[in-house]
Amino acid sequence: MNILKSYIREGEHQTQDFKFRVDDAKKIARTLAAFANTDGGRLLIGVKDNGKVVGVNPEEEFHVIQGAASLYCKPELTVKTQIMQDDHKLVLEITVDEVANKPVKALDDDGVWKTYVRRADHTLLASKILIGVWKKQRTKTSTPQTFDKDEQLILNTIKDAGEITLSKLYRITKLKKSFIDKLLILFITWNVVKINISPGGTYFSIREE
Repeated sequence: MNILKSYIREGEHQTQDFKFRVDDAKKIARTLAAFANTDGGRLLIGVKDNGKVVGVNPEEEFHVIQGAASLYCKPELTVKTQIMQDDHKLVLEITVDEVANKPVKALDDDGVWKTYVRRADHTLLASKILIGVWKKQRTKTSTPQTFDKDEQLILNTIKDAGEITLSKLYRITKLKKSFIDKLLILFITWNVVKINISPGGTYFSIREE
């Protein structure tokens, strides 16, 4: 089995996406940015969602990809390319590495720079808490031995719920939103709380020891 067929057998997942063709540079920039903000990834252009190889003109597709990476990603992304072949059909492989300094933002149709992440085979908007965690991770902070009353209230609320959204955490604790945001960012950085971003929403839970 050749390498292209082995990739296709994997299907779409967190680090792989199929594209029939690329005709919207801004849309593809979101996928590139999401890969860069997560675990890196691979685009196979010329492959339908069901895994059928239809082929493309690699030169034309690369032109759009290059524009997406340089004009619609901030900071500009570097992509690696390879042309793969299935019988007489050509597929363009685009790979993006995970970046060290997150986030990479992508320009949406309204001219707003937004941050995306990859979860399973979905490209999703990153939450403000995750963006805050990335920023906080650039500086080292030590985990305290004990937590005060308000900190414990947040942790107990999350624990009792099992899994909770940010809006529900605001509502139950009745603490100042900016205070909760700041503490959640710290709790996640300290590996006390984990964040789960999914197509159904963003949830927080206590990280098991």
